[in-house]
Formats: sequence, C-alpha cells, structure tokens
Amino acid sequence: MTQHAELGMNRVRWTGTLALGVGLVAAVVLAALLSFVWTPYDPTVVDSGARLLHPSAKHWLGTDDFGRDIFSSLLVGARTTLLVGVVAVAIAASIGIPIGVAAGMRPGVSDEILMRGNDVLLAFPALLLAIVFAAVWGGSTVTAMTALGVGTAPAFARVARGGTRQVMAKDYVLAARAAGKSPLRIALRHVLPNISSALIVQASVTFAIAVLAEAALSYLGFGTPPPTPSWGRMLQESQPYLYLQPAVMLWPGLAIALTVLGFNLLGDGLRDRFDPKTVRQ
Repeated sequence: MTQHAELGMNRVRWTGTLALGVGLVAAVVLAALLSFVWTPYDPTVVDSGARLLHPSAKHWLGTDDFGRDIFSSLLVGARTTLLVGVVAVAIAASIGIPIGVAAGMRPGVSDEILMRGNDVLLAFPALLLAIVFAAVWGGSTVTAMTALGVGTAPAFARVARGGTRQVMAKDYVLAARAAGKSPLRIALRHVLPNISSALIVQASVTFAIAVLAEAALSYLGFGTPPPTPSWGRMLQESQPYLYLQPAVMLWPGLAIALTVLGFNLLGDGLRDRFDPKTVRQ
C-alpha cells in the first residue's frame, strides 16, 4: 500500500469519525431545542391508566411505570444533560485554564505549587466529589454541575500547562518578552490562541464525562430531583421492570450511550483534525 493510499484512508477515517460525532451531538442538541417548543405529552403528568404501554402510534416509545410518555421524557431530559455538560465544562475551563497557563508561564516554585495542588484535586474522581457535595448540600442539578466542574478542572490545567510550556519556547514569545510585553498580554495574544485547539478537544471529552457522571448521580439519587426528567433517574425508576418491560430501560440507556459516544467521537475527530501528525494503526 502506498503512502498516498494510507494517507487517504486516514483522511476518510477521520472524516467518518468527526461526521458521526457531530451527527450524534447535533441530534441531542436538536432534541433539547425541540423540547422547548413541542413534546407529545407533558413528561411530568402521571397517568395510572397508561402504565408500561408498549410502543405504539400514540406513544412512540411506550410509557413508564407512572404512565408518562418515554419519548417526551427523553426530549426534556436532553435539556438537563446538555445544561449539566455546558456548565460543568465552563466551570472546569474557567478554573483549570488560568491555573495551567500561569504554571506554564512561570516554571519553578510557582509551577510546582500550582501543579501539586492540581494533582491533589486530580486524585479525587469527579463522580466521588459530586457525591460528597450532594451529601453536604443536597442532591440537585446545581450541585452536580458545580462538583463535576471542579472535579474535571485539573484535566484542563494539565492540558493548558503542557501547551503553554511549548508556546513559551517559541521565538515570537521570546521576542515579545524581550520587547517588554506583560505576561497577561503574552498569555492573551500568543498562548491562548495557540493552545485553543487542545482545549477544545479537552472540552468535548470533559462534556462526555459530565454527561455520564450526571446520569450516574441521578441514578443514585444525587442528581436532578423529580419531577424534572433525567435520563439517569429514568434508568433507576425502570430497573424493577427490566424483565417485564425491558424497553423502558432501553431508551434512556441508549440515549446516554449515544450521547457519550457522540462527544467522544467528536473529541477524537477534532484531535485528528488539529493534529495532522496523528496516525491511527
């Protein structure tokens, strides 16, 4: 196989990965936006006469054990999923990026202090930190978003620090420092634009982690409280009916899996797009 053919296959593979990731993410976003203007039924209304119905023309994906329309719950649950992901990523980026850039621009004692503190926080998994937050302040969407944001901030700090140290070694940065430019100006003008691609990839991966963690928290009862629909709580509520009506668990589980897969594929495709030297075996 020639080198050109190998490059062509890699290009096609990258295009497929990125396209599939964008498609899955776009589907979730469209579902969340659609829920603001239309749902077949009110997902919070209990109908005891329509419990555990099979998929039909009236209820496209069936109903749960409270008689609520599953399709409507999935649409509204997409809002919660995206809200938690967006806010968690925003919190993580606002904490981790300044720490990483500051550490990368000032090697030495400052770097060691910042990164050792970052390593201490990194030792606590985001999900465990969210459970601790929920135990102290009570389970809620706000608690989940805050805990997941704080828990995933160290990953942003490490990525930002590594990229910053590479940028600081460039000639144009040395010239800017020799010209008397302030560290803040160098960070805004030279560092951040050059590490933005790596940060975007990290954001997509963190989003996937936040989606999965929020579903786990809701499943455990520490996430979004009822009656607001949540994919994780839909899984928990349908667990007793796994053998009686397995489709009740199938749909929220599939929604979580496809959303996480979409953001992971998006991050994978973006990484290959921004790093053309990456070659998959």
